[in-house]
Amino acid sequence: MKIKTKRQKLRMTILLITLLLFPVVLNYLSPYLIIMGASEGVINGSFLVFGLLFLSALFFGRGWCAWVCPAAGIGDVCLMVQTKPVGRKTRWIKWGVWAIWLTIITLFVIKAGGYQRVDPFYMSEEIVSVTHPEQYVIYYFVLASIVGLNLAVGKRGFCHTTCWMAPFMIVGRKISNFFKTPALRLYTNPSLCSDCLSCNRTCPMSLDVHQMVKNNVMEHQDCILCGQCVDGCSKQAIIYRFASPQKKLNVIN
Repeated sequence: MKIKTKRQKLRMTILLITLLLFPVVLNYLSPYLIIMGASEGVINGSFLVFGLLFLSALFFGRGWCAWVCPAAGIGDVCLMVQTKPVGRKTRWIKWGVWAIWLTIITLFVIKAGGYQRVDPFYMSEEIVSVTHPEQYVIYYFVLASIVGLNLAVGKRGFCHTTCWMAPFMIVGRKISNFFKTPALRLYTNPSLCSDCLSCNRTCPMSLDVHQMVKNNVMEHQDCILCGQCVDGCSKQAIIYRFASPQKKLNVIN
């Protein structure tokens, strides 16, 4: 995987750092601890993180998925082995996972009589998530699951099929689009496109970026704003811009 631009070098450096910090922050991204907290009426650390991800999406879309998420670093490494695009239908699996998960959380909250307190370090009293031998078992199981899905399903297979965080940001992005909030977006000038297809080859999310350019529609729920299509386009047919939508967005689902 050759990294050509300073922007992509910066992105990969950040992902390397967050991947190394994964044992520290694992509990704060946990889909399990939020359920445990709900059963006791506690707003835990991962609840707060997921809320922040939703808010961040109003201005940065799914930028977390490309620039910060520890699982993104694993996904990008797996791209060196697995380059098969993920099918369109597969991308909807995560919504089923998310719906079931939210239902379970809601039922536990109701049973507990609602949320009663906030504890960012709930079941994480030592702040660092992985400190005991049994926690390493959980940590490596999570790593193995992410790697396994990426290799079995295709490019960023975990992101497409299982990630419980992505829907929060997709919903936040849709709200941003609806209210035309200034945000980080991709824009294109189709007349500059040379049909080299470098954008399709570099997209880690298996998107048909070339067709998006031709249609002048650069909004897609699976776009993580990694900027690889921007940096890989020698004709500068795709650009980053922090702005409100210039017109009503035609969103590709």
